[in-house]
Amino acid sequence: MPESIDQLAKEYFAALMEMSPTWAHMLGDFSHADRFEDASREAEDREIAMHRDFAERAEAVEAAGLPDDEQVTRSVLVSQASTHADLLAARLHERGANPIFGLQSSLPVMAGMLGVPDEAVAEAMVAKLHAVGRNFRDLAVRQQQGVAERRTSPAFAVRATIAQLEKALAVPAAEDPVVTAIKLPEGVDADAWRGRFAEALRQSVRPGMEAYRDVLRDQVLPVAPPDDHCGLSWLAGGDEAYASALAFFTTTDKSAHEIHQIGLAQVEQLAEEYRQLGPEVVGSDDLETIFTALRTDPALHFDSADQLVEQSEVAMRRAWEALDDWFEVLPQAPCEVHGVTTGAKAYYFPPANDGSRGGTFFINVEDPEAWGTFELESLAFHEGIPGHHLQLAIAAELPDTVPEIRKYSESAAYAEGWGLYSERLADEMGLYSSPTARMGMLSADSLRACRLVVDTGIHGLGWGRQQAIDYMLANSPMTERIVRPEIDRYICSPGQASSYMIGRLEIQRMRREAEERQGASFDIGKFHSAVLDSGALPLGVLDEVVRRRLA
Repeated sequence: MPESIDQLAKEYFAALMEMSPTWAHMLGDFSHADRFEDASREAEDREIAMHRDFAERAEAVEAAGLPDDEQVTRSVLVSQASTHADLLAARLHERGANPIFGLQSSLPVMAGMLGVPDEAVAEAMVAKLHAVGRNFRDLAVRQQQGVAERRTSPAFAVRATIAQLEKALAVPAAEDPVVTAIKLPEGVDADAWRGRFAEALRQSVRPGMEAYRDVLRDQVLPVAPPDDHCGLSWLAGGDEAYASALAFFTTTDKSAHEIHQIGLAQVEQLAEEYRQLGPEVVGSDDLETIFTALRTDPALHFDSADQLVEQSEVAMRRAWEALDDWFEVLPQAPCEVHGVTTGAKAYYFPPANDGSRGGTFFINVEDPEAWGTFELESLAFHEGIPGHHLQLAIAAELPDTVPEIRKYSESAAYAEGWGLYSERLADEMGLYSSPTARMGMLSADSLRACRLVVDTGIHGLGWGRQQAIDYMLANSPMTERIVRPEIDRYICSPGQASSYMIGRLEIQRMRREAEERQGASFDIGKFHSAVLDSGALPLGVLDEVVRRRLA
């Protein structure tokens, strides 16, 4: 008897939660609260086999005759499982020194997002911390494997990761932000628990970090590629690995060369938009004059962390009040803004599925003066409302008939494409408070358009680190202190940065074609429902859904 596609989707999601216990924990599933991800190559092999098995089983289900919704689920399973397996098979974890999103930098933020509803989960967290120590030791082994197979992180990333590990190891265990970030429930002896937690840090995490640091310093750094050979194309099997990364993150079959050309065209188009808006904002239509003003004018930059948080909250409130005219369905979960001093410039965490936590827009406030006042609104619309919060919260609140894999799947091109689409949608909605804020929309577009050029340049065309930095400085208003960590992010996370603009352009294309098909009957709220109410979809599947819904 043929397998039920919905049952297959249920089993796949359960397998993902088993392989990714921290993701499960963040979603409010505490059944794996005592575990952390297994970073060993053996675990990666098991995960590759798991994804391939589900992809094959989903393909074996005959699509003809399935209801539309089950056809969507089948397509999601085939695409996600197969591209995920291919990405893991590229063994990029053996090129894993990452000062932007590495475990040594992300752990404190991650710890603060893990719900601890009762004493049982609090005790499980101690075991989880021991598992974090094993993860660090496994990372050390993976880097050794990378050395053996000529697949290592570039030297700058190795040095920066070593420095972060050294800094973390120098903090007394009881004061470690991983220990202090956990929010304990009533009824737990906080002092006793934090003592046990700090001891687990001393016994397991710190030795694991030391082992990881030692391997990076003594074995990886001496053979790590220099800045001018920092991309995948310089490594054994690098071209194939990058193709797998692009397929996974864009959910398309676009090549590195094709994506590079799309990026160049977008950069050229944006130059004209800057020239049109420049006289109103900085008194000039000269591109270099505009960029210099946006980088250096003190009046266009913040001077306090509180301003960043407060103005983000104001922008999202304004967006929320305007949604009814543009969306048929709004999420129930709230969205908060939290300032942080580590990690990426800005990012979003979705609500827990048990309702214990709403969505959270994190903004890095460590260096307020690095933030242009023009940047903030577009970012709030992207990360919060109507961007990631609407997309992810609406997905989480879909009815039980929608498989969990579609509610909680992490499809970068869909999610980041929607976030970037939201920045332009906010302009249509009249949400930007000034021409200066609209200039921020263009600045954000420059970032994502340049990403297409430099990501493919680095990993597909052999660009060096400085060449990528120079390109972004010449074609965006970002300062060098912003550009450098951005470029480092793309070097350390191949392909991910291409998802934003590719996703947005595809969503805009789908909307444009729906408007052409439907003419005067086109309804923007119905289009947004078609995009959002099936959960996270590969772009090709989303196109089919939109065409069927808005024929």
